[in-house]
Amino acid sequence: MTFVRDILSRKGSDVYTVTPDMTVLDAAKMMNERRCGAVCVMIGDKLSGMFTERDVLNRVVAKQRDPATTRIKDVMTFPIVTCGPSAKVSDCAAVMSIKKIRHLPVVDGDSAEGKLVGMISTGDLMALEVAEKQQHIDELHDYLHGRA
Repeated sequence: MTFVRDILSRKGSDVYTVTPDMTVLDAAKMMNERRCGAVCVMIGDKLSGMFTERDVLNRVVAKQRDPATTRIKDVMTFPIVTCGPSAKVSDCAAVMSIKKIRHLPVVDGDSAEGKLVGMISTGDLMALEVAEKQQHIDELHDYLHGRA
């Protein structure tokens, strides 16, 4: 069984953040530079929302809002779904699928009020699944060739 803390130990716990008063344009530039699809919206050390590529499309572009003047607080996703480091990856994958979200902030204390300690994405889940399958293939290969 794999836990969220296992993913974070491999990928690290860095999370890109923005403030609610930043413009959508500034946040989008930062996301492009860092090649990320979502950022956490923070007020001090408190997680207050998420801002994603989907928010840009649905709440800015489709509504014909000016990204240079629109503030993150006006288009961010809230409330948000979070998980804790001790959550099972399989449970997180199910929640992400049901809620149709691609990024899940990880907070210490298993509630949105906890300290932000990382973020997992569907890409992280896919990479984990591929690595587990490759390990299984390698074990079978070793077994078949008498190296187990």
